[in-house]
Amino acid sequence: MAAAAAGPSSRRRRHAVALDLAAGTAGGVCQLLVGHPFDTLKTKLQSQGAAAAAARFSGPGDALVRTFREEGVAGFYRGMGAPLATVALFNAVLFASRGAATAAVLSRRDKQQDGDSGDPAAPASTPLSTPEQLVVALAASAAVSLVAAPTELLKCRLQAQGDPRLAAERLRASAAAAAAATTTTTAAAAAAAAPPPPPLVFRGPLDVARHVLRHERPVPFLPIAGLYKGLLATFARETLGNMAMFGVYSAVRDSQRRRRGLASADAQPSTDVMLAGGLGGTAFWFAAFPSDLIKSKLQTEPYDAPKYRGFWDCAARTVRDEGGFRALWRGFTPALLRSFPANAVCFWGYEYTKGKLERAWR
Repeated sequence: MAAAAAGPSSRRRRHAVALDLAAGTAGGVCQLLVGHPFDTLKTKLQSQGAAAAAARFSGPGDALVRTFREEGVAGFYRGMGAPLATVALFNAVLFASRGAATAAVLSRRDKQQDGDSGDPAAPASTPLSTPEQLVVALAASAAVSLVAAPTELLKCRLQAQGDPRLAAERLRASAAAAAAATTTTTAAAAAAAAPPPPPLVFRGPLDVARHVLRHERPVPFLPIAGLYKGLLATFARETLGNMAMFGVYSAVRDSQRRRRGLASADAQPSTDVMLAGGLGGTAFWFAAFPSDLIKSKLQTEPYDAPKYRGFWDCAARTVRDEGGFRALWRGFTPALLRSFPANAVCFWGYEYTKGKLERAWR
């Protein structure tokens, strides 16, 4: 009997994972297509002063105009290869881990309330308390950060660099200015000096990954450790952001369901899903942006001359050296403009695809 009972349960779990994978992929692709140009502007503004090859901008408008003038439309989608390649895994991990954590929290709550004889089928509409939402956010964020940190590192370096040709020109000009400012080198020594190495520019995500694996090894016996630079900042961003996003998303959907007098969220129109998703995405960036800025700075600083010793050092020096706490919000305008439309289509794509597949697989 136990084996027979386990069979359907196991099939349901595999079915749920497959649904999350397919629906998460659809939602993630929608989010990338709409949101990546804004994300590129955000990263360009955040990485100023950290990435050696980064251009300097006076603000979001300047970044927008110069990126279009110098790199064309393709410049706004630079670095999209890495998140596009991992979008299925990222969103499947995010939604699946959050779903599993939510089910575990509700199951534990029911057992406590029913004296360990609790009903295994917790009501789907049971709201999570704030501590329970924190537990769920921590669990989902810990899982998704392992996928997000390497992807973000590859993406941010390419976004901060921009066009490889222009980045190489900026690096050469910077090196020439530094050499001209050096007055202690004699003419003979300068003539005998070796030519400067070619500037380090990347041609794509695989080029960044190869360089990190070969040259950036904070843990000598673990080559992939370099890909996880900024992991703490990524975890902080995902924890704060996902707790805010899913909390607002659930609250808005539930409010709209009650306002319409619907018994189930399944009957809600797509406009409710997009409204809840958009507001949830906006809440994500209000909660997570300072952590995201620190992450971008850590992931784009020169590997051979790091400026910061870690998360807290980067946060403290950014506030101290760059104009106070407002420096932690540099690049927020593009992130805010991106947040509503990108997350609206993300949640719509997720819910729409999941609903279609559930009806098809019944």
